[in-house]
Amino acid sequence: MTNCILASTSTIYNGTYLSYLLDSLEELFNGVDEILFIPYARPSGISHEEYTEIAKKGFLKINKNLVGIHTFKDPINAIKNAKGIFTGGGNTFVLVSKLYELNLISPLKKAILSGTPYLGTSAGSNIAGVSMQTTNDMPIVYPPSFKTLQIIPFNINAHYLDPDPKSRHKGETRETRIKEFHKFNNTPVVGLREGSWIRLYNNKCTLEGEELSARVFTQNKAPVEVAPKSSLHYLK
Repeated sequence: MTNCILASTSTIYNGTYLSYLLDSLEELFNGVDEILFIPYARPSGISHEEYTEIAKKGFLKINKNLVGIHTFKDPINAIKNAKGIFTGGGNTFVLVSKLYELNLISPLKKAILSGTPYLGTSAGSNIAGVSMQTTNDMPIVYPPSFKTLQIIPFNINAHYLDPDPKSRHKGETRETRIKEFHKFNNTPVVGLREGSWIRLYNNKCTLEGEELSARVFTQNKAPVEVAPKSSLHYLK
């Protein structure tokens, strides 16, 4: 059993932290009063304490208490005993490095597959895939492995951006980067636009969000647009 929301971002245009997800989070964490927060991705290099305070304010809007995993002496037991888990965004390399350093990959995967409600945003969603190799982040640290939780049989490219024909930028697009990935890997990739998320519940895997499609890439095939409410279960 899985019960997850894997969102592209924590904040969308003109919104506040997690505001666009609050109704869905109330459903996800129904009956859960305390959520374990994993702040290791450290957006902009902020401290674990600073990041936890930001996330805590977001969850107070739905009357949920948030506790940072960094405050526990034994983070493995903290995951095992968690009623709900949230991994925030930031740098995926930093996040994955810390999870490996603390031997948390296996306990976190086991907890999620056992039904512990899980929210990931950005980097916290990237780690649900087969690997972190389709992140947009700079490799500022070097994790022991690019393999991640493998909760889903595909990778996520969070914050997916379409090419802007009016832009003077001549560098590689997200689509170009993902095509480069598929020259060496056959894992499907879901380009997840801002305001969209993937909902995992039991054996169902669907695209959700504000009427935005996702762009799905598979090796040796043309990318396709997938409409909201569509199943992604076929991606293997």
